[in-house]
Amino acid sequence: MSSEEGVHDVIIIGGGPAGLTAAVYASRSGLDTLVLARQMAGGQAAMTDFIENYPGFPEGISGFDLVDGIKRQAIRFGAQLQEIEAVEGFETGEVKEIKTGDGAYRARSVIVATGVDPKGLGCAGEERFVGRGVSYCATCDGAFFKDKTVAVIGGGNSAVEEALYLTRFAGKVYLVHRRDELRADRVYRDRAEAEPKIDILWTSQLREVRGGDKVESMYVEFTDKGEFRDIKVDGVFFYVGQQPNSHFLNGVVDLDERGFVLTNEELRTSSPGVYAAGDVRANYLKQVVWAAGEGALAVRGVERYLDGT
Repeated sequence: MSSEEGVHDVIIIGGGPAGLTAAVYASRSGLDTLVLARQMAGGQAAMTDFIENYPGFPEGISGFDLVDGIKRQAIRFGAQLQEIEAVEGFETGEVKEIKTGDGAYRARSVIVATGVDPKGLGCAGEERFVGRGVSYCATCDGAFFKDKTVAVIGGGNSAVEEALYLTRFAGKVYLVHRRDELRADRVYRDRAEAEPKIDILWTSQLREVRGGDKVESMYVEFTDKGEFRDIKVDGVFFYVGQQPNSHFLNGVVDLDERGFVLTNEELRTSSPGVYAAGDVRANYLKQVVWAAGEGALAVRGVERYLDGT
């Protein structure tokens, strides 16, 4: 399918599993496809140490290797990848224009696959110590804490997976969870509870990150006992939720109350020719396999839109 000069058939915003899978399907179908990816393509999946529930890899696969393979597929079929800092504007119409700090890009259709970012707790000291002991990525920063004591805040799959990963480096890992049972899948719960390096602090909430030039301790409330403890740690990793990367879509497409993109069953947004896929979409399951499936489905919608059907 041909486009007028400087106007792509489809621009895919986001280089995670949803965006890259969409690029594979779109480019393989002959669409002039451009992927705009923030920093290294791959999204959060690329920073996941080990994925063991993606079909076809019975021994598991690193997140980086999985998304790198999808990226290489997309490039082989002719997709173009462009690294950008951030999307600064989005103009709709028959030709859509994506404005970034690196320039403007135009296309007849757009797939938004910008994913989510980890959300902080907002407790005292958190922002002050970012980069000095506070982190949101164990895979990125875990090696800095060899033989040290760290804490992971949260009780879902991401928190427990990252706590287990940190045991490769840290001498001790506290898992701070506000309930009396982890929300993570059973396989992760069992591993965490059996891991001697992990100490789970039940019914507890982080109230403050403390230190001088860097993190030295965390102030924790044990809500069932009404007690507070100052616990020595060298690092604190936050996994307490996610926020969608959808700020540039305010006033462009309909979002839910949390900022996730609303679509119909074909993944079409409220703006003609604009589709959404993956974690940024208001969907039921935030998983790599689900995101990849949505990337493929979004391309089907794009093809129908471009064909006028």
